[in-house]
Amino acid sequence: MNGNGGSTIILLIVMLLVMWLLMIRPEKKKQKKVEEMRKALGVGDEIVTIGGIMGKIVHVTDEDITIETGEDRVRVQFKKWAVSNNVKADAAEAKEKK
Repeated sequence: MNGNGGSTIILLIVMLLVMWLLMIRPEKKKQKKVEEMRKALGVGDEIVTIGGIMGKIVHVTDEDITIETGEDRVRVQFKKWAVSNNVKADAAEAKEKK
């Protein structure tokens, strides 16, 4: 062997590092941002669930939220993990970027 084993190991390590930088790290950042958004939910926030249901939060607990949908004031309870995004927070972020 003329050192091929060592260069193969180095190449493998470099490939794993690149994969971590391009795939895993950004996904972890995105997950952390979503968790922070879910923890910051409060009464009056307008949200969209992962199922596409839109509504305004009327009650919040540690694990659950209750929202009102539409003008008929139907109240539906969801787990916090079912919230996809906070419409008010997204709009405020968009204004800050401008």
